[in-house]
Amino acid sequence: MAFVDWPLDRLREYAPPREEPDGFDEFWRATLADARTRPAELTGERVDVGLRTVDVHDVRFPGFAGQPIAGWLLVPRGTRGPAPAVVQYIGYGGGRGEPWINLVPSAAGYVHLVMDSRGQGGGGQHRAVTPDLDSGGTGPSTPGFLTRGVESPEKHYLRRLITDAVRAVDAVRTHPLVDPARVAVTGGSQGGGLALAVAGLADDLAGVVADVPFLCHYRRASEITDAQPYAEIARYLSGNREHVEQVFRTLSHFDGVNFAARASAPAWFTTGLMDAVCPPSTVFAAHHHYAGPKQIEVYPYNGHEGGGTQGVARTLAALAECLGTTVPAPRAG
Repeated sequence: MAFVDWPLDRLREYAPPREEPDGFDEFWRATLADARTRPAELTGERVDVGLRTVDVHDVRFPGFAGQPIAGWLLVPRGTRGPAPAVVQYIGYGGGRGEPWINLVPSAAGYVHLVMDSRGQGGGGQHRAVTPDLDSGGTGPSTPGFLTRGVESPEKHYLRRLITDAVRAVDAVRTHPLVDPARVAVTGGSQGGGLALAVAGLADDLAGVVADVPFLCHYRRASEITDAQPYAEIARYLSGNREHVEQVFRTLSHFDGVNFAARASAPAWFTTGLMDAVCPPSTVFAAHHHYAGPKQIEVYPYNGHEGGGTQGVARTLAALAECLGTTVPAPRAG
């Protein structure tokens, strides 16, 4: 690996103009208003997977167009509400997987909703069970999701996925054990990008943890990295040369930089200076435009893994701060 972007001193000053389309706010207001015509709720049943300290519930909630979205609701055994909650979004290509994969938030005492990613979960990643029930129809796309429905923001895949992510927060707030005023969102890569989107669209979040976030500053990303998934954009445009501005206009409706400018919850970002998947300048662009309290942790000699397992301590500290709980200070070494 090598450094893939500008030197850190330049990155710390990089606040590019936002590519924001006319009607951005109205687009999302109408999209979410339609989704919210269906009551937010978590339905499902408890399942026994052999865990002694966590109750596991296989749940569904209404996402885009009311379509059912799967999730795992992980509840520390013996929880009495109202309790703080964490909604987690999954990285690109993955799904909710098995319920024992993501146990850290529930082990720390939080009610934890892991949202499935519609239509994803292939390619050896953790499996998903939620289909992408798109009744509107989309045009051609390259393999992956960045160009699926790229002919218009109304048809784009990310409109549906981001709506699902907002509705996950709506749904978890209805649970009788959850304190609706203490809900945080987390995720890495695509999950981090979704957390930023929700921060700009959902009211009164307690906090946001966006590790090495994807879905930010698409134009620059497509110009400086040939790593997947951003390479999907360049590959699509290599065969659709006349659609460059149309593609970036569509993608600007789903840009974490634009969502960040509308966010107010405290946010914790991370980036790796050797990250060719989500180049650091794209992360800094979102960080600099983030309107709420924020901080960013930079890992100079790491790539898309960011802080890796050592970063869990920082995530737990961030959640403790924004959700009003406490955790022991991490040991040195």
